Amino acid sequence: MRGSVVANRPALSSAQAAAGATLVHARGCWNLQSLMPHVEELRTELDQLRAATQDLRWDLTGVEVMDLAGAAMFWRAWGRTRAPSLVMRPEHEALFRRLRSESPRAKLAEPFDFPRPFVLVGTAALRMLAHARDLVALVGFLVLDTARVVAHPRRAPWREISANIYRSGAQALGITALVGFLIGVVLSYLSSTQLKLFGADLFIVNILGVSITRELGPVLAAILVAGRSGSSMTAQLGVMRVTQELDAMSVLGIPQTSRLILPKVIGLAVSLPLLVLWTNAIALLGGMVAANAELGISFLYFFESLPAAVPIANLWLGIGKGVVFGMLIALLACHYGLRIRPNTESLGAGTTSSVVTAITIVILVDAVFAVLFRDIGLGF
Repeated sequence: MRGSVVANRPALSSAQAAAGATLVHARGCWNLQSLMPHVEELRTELDQLRAATQDLRWDLTGVEVMDLAGAAMFWRAWGRTRAPSLVMRPEHEALFRRLRSESPRAKLAEPFDFPRPFVLVGTAALRMLAHARDLVALVGFLVLDTARVVAHPRRAPWREISANIYRSGAQALGITALVGFLIGVVLSYLSSTQLKLFGADLFIVNILGVSITRELGPVLAAILVAGRSGSSMTAQLGVMRVTQELDAMSVLGIPQTSRLILPKVIGLAVSLPLLVLWTNAIALLGGMVAANAELGISFLYFFESLPAAVPIANLWLGIGKGVVFGMLIALLACHYGLRIRPNTESLGAGTTSSVVTAITIVILVDAVFAVLFRDIGLGF
């Protein structure tokens, strides 16, 4: 046992090499356990070798075991940079690569990579083009599947469509009602505090009616559905990719778009406009309650004034937004779900990207609607 400890002791030896250089041999175990009793002795010896001559050649092939502590001792002796003449075992290379990546001098010494920003921008542009290409292909398949369904209605996946309407519509009534009611209360309260300053209390009906039916209701319902149902669709397709169910469908000749994508798009295009109407009604109810408490406006007056204060075009515009938002959310969710690779990391990243992209697209499309239909429904 004693002989084994002595044989594994970290040690250094030097010899003269060609052209007046000094060849330093290291042997033994250079790990933390072996270095602790001899750390000061070895550090002094390394400093003396470095001070004696500048032309040092290092041979670390005799080192049997090395960890980060042993590599750090050599790294300090070399001036926190890799020795120019160095031979070591391949398994020890990773230790010095890690020290080099963590060294401040090494980071400062790296030159600025001028083309790198352009490479990053180009890579991002190519990635966006790949997404656009796959999305256009998916839309093309859906158009063909829709034509087949119209030509042969009995072959349509009615059961899947009904299931998606239930999951994305009926099961979302609770959360949309809660959030819509609170938004209506907050909007009514904040508006009433300003209207009281000008004696325009009765205009609370106009503000709540137009803002909720035209903008807040559709956008709020779409964002909630994107976070709830859109993520569920992406995760469902991603799990089918991980478990190779999509590959099995391809082998069996079952079209993925008609059995998986089309029911989700149709289901969300049907359920989201209905959720918009539901959210509008609950948000107006919350606003009516807050207006009654803050301004003393009766419920009967609110109901009687609402049809005259809000042109019917605003309601149809909100429903149209719901149809477009529903189709876009389902398309993006399925698009990201089909792009998931068969591993759990890609599943999480794809679901996150699906929700973020869907919410962003909903807001952008709503802005386009606001510009295109700015003269519709606002002529009081």
